[in-house]
Amino acid sequence: MSGLVIAMLLAMLDNMIVAPALPTIVGDLHGLNHLAWVTTGYVLASTVATPIWGKLGDLLGRRITFLTSIAIFLVGSALCGMSQNMGELIAFRAIQGLGAGGLMVGVMAVLADIVPPRERGKYQGVMMAVMPVAMIGGPLVGGFITDNLNWRWAFYVNLPLGVVALGVCWFVLAKLPRGAGKARIDWLGAGLLSVWITALVLITTWGGSQYDWASPQILGLVALTVLAFVAFVLVERRSAEPIMPLSVFANRNFVLAGALSLIVGFAMFGGITLLPQFQQYVQGASATNSGLLLMPMMLAAMTVSLIGGQLITRTGHYRALPIIGTVLMTGGLALFATMDTGTSRTMTAVFMVVLGAGMGCLMQTTMLIAQNSSPLNAIGAATGAATFLRNMGGSLGVSLLSTLYINTLLDSFTESAGPAAAGATGSGSAAAMTPAMLRALPEPIRHAFQVGVTDGVQGAFMWAAIVAAAGIVVALFIKHVPLRGFADAPKPDVAAAELQTA
Repeated sequence: MSGLVIAMLLAMLDNMIVAPALPTIVGDLHGLNHLAWVTTGYVLASTVATPIWGKLGDLLGRRITFLTSIAIFLVGSALCGMSQNMGELIAFRAIQGLGAGGLMVGVMAVLADIVPPRERGKYQGVMMAVMPVAMIGGPLVGGFITDNLNWRWAFYVNLPLGVVALGVCWFVLAKLPRGAGKARIDWLGAGLLSVWITALVLITTWGGSQYDWASPQILGLVALTVLAFVAFVLVERRSAEPIMPLSVFANRNFVLAGALSLIVGFAMFGGITLLPQFQQYVQGASATNSGLLLMPMMLAAMTVSLIGGQLITRTGHYRALPIIGTVLMTGGLALFATMDTGTSRTMTAVFMVVLGAGMGCLMQTTMLIAQNSSPLNAIGAATGAATFLRNMGGSLGVSLLSTLYINTLLDSFTESAGPAAAGATGSGSAAAMTPAMLRALPEPIRHAFQVGVTDGVQGAFMWAAIVAAAGIVVALFIKHVPLRGFADAPKPDVAAAELQTA
């Protein structure tokens, strides 16, 4: 658990540290139009890599794949800190994402190896509590770095913690099963998966902004997405070692838990990306304070996650948590959609508590349901598939909500300030605006930009609430299936034999 906790902290800290620095980063590198890709590049790469890491863990053993993913993540972090333009930053964030995909699925798969489902609730509760701790500490550290050092240190700070994680995991995971030793990787399936996911994210990022929805570019991407997805399904059905075994989707509860994971990713990543924009540009918070202002959401998520894990372990029942979680998450997102330029920080904190409580009900429960719905010798693939769906939701959420936010912001700013005033702000133009630049602008232009940010945030959260509402319907169809206990879990030597056979 010590190694897993450190690795989870490493994986979660990165996005949290970067979030408060994003307004300064996109302003410094003149890349507001590419705001989404700083996060999307990371999440997309981790999404594509997640099922690959899960399958490699089943075939080669968790330890070697886990350590490799940490090393890749550290290389990506160092390169991000050295980025000189938005193109380099996005590319290096993708390298980070490749490693992060292995960290997330590795933590959950190793936990599934060593703890049976009936007892896993309290351990996953602790693990999921690490996420809010990272979400609280990350923005504080990231905001402090942005205000007092340089945004590049938001990436360099990963290096010392990563070295510690690498060293601890090298020793404490030494007794994990080593795997079959002969890996047959479904590279064709992995390639097709990468193609259709990337094309889908490009549609949601470019559609209606860079290209019209009916343009040849978007229609071509739609056709590519459909064709690559169909080919992927056909390849996975025939592959001896599919990168994402479709058999796991034959279980109804797994499909429903996967759908909830996708919805949680959509809301969680989208919300965390956009909230610092509103806090810094509209409410006037510094980067450090914007991180501190996220604390109510993270504390609520951590508290509810710990309590929920204990309840699951004691009672063996979990069905109520997804229903309560989706209702709270929908309510929280709907409340954020009502914010305006006069919304106080106290009111925003209340909205965050509601959203955080919903996230706490869902984050660990969806993974627990997915793992309990899969065979013991396919835990890695099932964990990878469930994590893949959550990350895919994050990719789509960040790209769709960020594109909507940016388009609405620019349209509203131009309309409020007038085309001449909007274009005459020089280095303080919308595409290169930082919170510091905004404070130096004349009041009418500053107010017009703040109105644009508010309009963009309102629209983004409204659509996020609509997506979350669909999750309530999904949660109602989940059936209670008794959780496996110690008596149902194979002994280590049996598990190793099953893995060899697989």
